[in-house]
Amino acid sequence: MAGVLLVIVTFLLALPTATAIGKTCGHAGNYTANGTYQSNLASLAATLPSNTSSSPQLFATATAGEGGPDVAYALALCRGDMTGNLTGCSACVAAAFRYAQLACPNAKAASVYDDACLLGFSSQAYSNSNNVTQDASTLFEFWNSGELAGDATVVSAAVEDLLAQTVQEAADNTTRFATAVMDASSAVSQTLYSMAQCTPDLAAGDCLTCLRWVVGMVNATTSVRNGGRVLVLRCNVRFETFLFYQGSPMKRITPSSSPAAAPPPAPTTNKRIKPWVIPVVVVPALAIVAFCFIVVYCRQKRRRHRKGNLRLRQKYTNNKLQGGDELDWEMEAELSEFSVFDFHQILEATNNFSEENKLGEGGFGPVYKGQFPDGIEIAVKRLASHSGQGFMEFKNEVQLIAKLQHTNLVRLLGCCSQGEEKILVYEYLPNKSLDFFIFDENRKSLLDWNKRLEIIEGIAEGLLYLHKHSRLRVIHRDLKPSNILLDSELNPKISDFGLAKIFGSNNTEESTTRRVVGTYGYMAPEYASGGLFSIKSDVFSFGVLVIEIISGKRNSSSHDCGEFINILGYAWQLYEEGKWSELIDSSLVPMHESAEMMRCVNIGLLCVQENAADRPTMLDVIAMLSSKTKILDKPKHPAYFNVRVGNEEASTTGTELSSNNEKTISATTAR
Repeated sequence: MAGVLLVIVTFLLALPTATAIGKTCGHAGNYTANGTYQSNLASLAATLPSNTSSSPQLFATATAGEGGPDVAYALALCRGDMTGNLTGCSACVAAAFRYAQLACPNAKAASVYDDACLLGFSSQAYSNSNNVTQDASTLFEFWNSGELAGDATVVSAAVEDLLAQTVQEAADNTTRFATAVMDASSAVSQTLYSMAQCTPDLAAGDCLTCLRWVVGMVNATTSVRNGGRVLVLRCNVRFETFLFYQGSPMKRITPSSSPAAAPPPAPTTNKRIKPWVIPVVVVPALAIVAFCFIVVYCRQKRRRHRKGNLRLRQKYTNNKLQGGDELDWEMEAELSEFSVFDFHQILEATNNFSEENKLGEGGFGPVYKGQFPDGIEIAVKRLASHSGQGFMEFKNEVQLIAKLQHTNLVRLLGCCSQGEEKILVYEYLPNKSLDFFIFDENRKSLLDWNKRLEIIEGIAEGLLYLHKHSRLRVIHRDLKPSNILLDSELNPKISDFGLAKIFGSNNTEESTTRRVVGTYGYMAPEYASGGLFSIKSDVFSFGVLVIEIISGKRNSSSHDCGEFINILGYAWQLYEEGKWSELIDSSLVPMHESAEMMRCVNIGLLCVQENAADRPTMLDVIAMLSSKTKILDKPKHPAYFNVRVGNEEASTTGTELSSNNEKTISATTAR
């Protein structure tokens, strides 16, 4: 029996983690499927895991190819305490390769970070000099929910001290790996564990430079979290409130943030101080103190503007907050590119909100195009002053989007709050929104199948980031074509986070105690009928989008849907009868990629199944989209396939429409 248990334990230790904690997809472009680069990458995937685990330093680099654009470079590093689990190290690197190809399909460059290892591959050779800190494309941050107990200033200082000493220890160690512990004390009430590691081919000075750059990403907000990690491909740091590494800590650190002891009192004397001494000593001292105060104040003021620290007080008089009630909140974006703009800057940029600059009408106000004096083009979302929900949406979007960074999410540049004016400033995307193309008979031909597939995959990547890989777990709740913006190359970016919700780290679903908000036709049945939402709610909306992108027809219109009142039931019947090709947008005929199209119809129908438990996760969706050989499940009938969907005709006013049962319908006009 003991022998069986030993085999089972050994097997479990050797298992790779199911999913990585995070990844970054590089900007080196995509390789051609079944081409030379993919072949070279496969060669690296076959050899690098074993080479890494067999290395004394658990580190390996490799190159595949004879030169030219198809050469593939890779490096892998297992955590320094994995020396007793070489099988686990090898399995982790192999799993990271598989995950990279699922999460970054056909990408020439990617970085994957797991608890036990990290992996990077690229078409460009990796440098081991001290300029590695400049490669922010591989940067990934992950922060636990909740905050450490104690005074924030003291706790922050203790964490910074812990990390500073840990990185110094790692740089001094020939393995470039170190672990440390800071015992609980009067300053920090919890024991803190830390780790720092560089790739062993870095010189001590380069390792220290890299680690200090990474630690510089830890700020006053994140240093008091219940643990977190910051990683780039060449170095990384981590701290937790639990022992996350194997073996004893290599360094024990004593908190140095306790208040200094007061100096002993000076002995008293009978000497009398002469009157002229007081002004000579006190006046210059007061002048110095005043000068220091002014300098600190000015610096803090500049820092608040630069980092986007924003404090707002807003009074309401509506049915939610009665007159005199105040909503008080504070947001620290902690992003150097986030700005708080003056209202006159917005007026100048939009030519006083001229009609010529108006891009569209959103559910909570109009959107205008603008341009700053330096030539940067912006999209300005002006929230309607009469809407009580407008300010709530403003707060929600600022707090959420300022912390979210992904290539498939619209980028929030800043905000403005002055009196009744609540304004969000986004990057300008010249091609408007997805519905502007797929539902227009003339423009839909501009989106061939390859581009539509790229849009589907991009939306899936953005949702996966929101659901799993961002520092917050976010449910969008209003995914629809008008909220998918397109950049100059028609790449998709998810926008409009006014209805988004943040999930707790241990929660899988929640229910709203307020009225259900969203857009009929895209709302999952469990949310529309019972207010229950989860990541599977967004999966449902994504499935509707997939069917609309493939068919070029709106779900909320019964036009050309046979006996069905929406596109979901119609698509399911055609799929059941083997006539799925009749669903495909006529602008895509002839269908040279028919097998791929059929797979996408299948995936879309899997996402809109009535039972939330039957729907895949977005990670499953990306795996299905990236593999042409993976056998797909047969979908069950979709939700709403035999009932009439509300809001068949979209509002053109952009105002909020409420039905009798208190479900909110958002406008579907282009942003």
